[in-house]
Amino acid sequence: MLDAGLICHLGLEVDGWPVVVPTSYGRQGDRLYLHGSAASRTLRAAKQQVPICVTVSLVDGLVLARSVFSHSVNYRSAMVFGYPEVCDGADKLEGLRVITEHMAPGQWQYVRRPTDKELAQTTVLRLGLEQASVKIRSGGPGDSGATDEDMGLWAGELPIRIGSLEPVADPNGPTGPLPEHLAVLGERLAKRLAPPG
Repeated sequence: MLDAGLICHLGLEVDGWPVVVPTSYGRQGDRLYLHGSAASRTLRAAKQQVPICVTVSLVDGLVLARSVFSHSVNYRSAMVFGYPEVCDGADKLEGLRVITEHMAPGQWQYVRRPTDKELAQTTVLRLGLEQASVKIRSGGPGDSGATDEDMGLWAGELPIRIGSLEPVADPNGPTGPLPEHLAVLGERLAKRLAPPG
């Protein structure tokens, strides 16, 4: 589930209020790495050994029933709870590699490494997966029996699939063919994000 998603939401309390922030992530073994700006108020708060919750959700379809009460969404979700560790030195660089490779496999070898200045402006958190929960909803509507089914109304699932569009090159650089690892990325992402089975 964590390997399929592209973005997570980091939730924690900041100045007495719950805050949820989208952020990039990557998983290596039983560790989840999160990335963000060192100036981020949320990531500064996460450095103070406060409990956090990280969620990843994928929408697979809208479940449309014959009654409003029975409408639903087919989805896959994961929640990870715990106290994050702040990565420094080689651990920070490894965390950035894991996150980069999660987004676009092969990209870490293709681009330059972060400078010391860029590393200083970046926070990488590591969170163990010991406390996690996965929830999945699949299937069609659960209407209320024969009465609803006799109404003559359409019901079922509208599947939703995420795909990539044509790449748009940065006008300040080469516009030629994509590097091989990026040329296959759209197809890889479509397979990764598709529901199992």
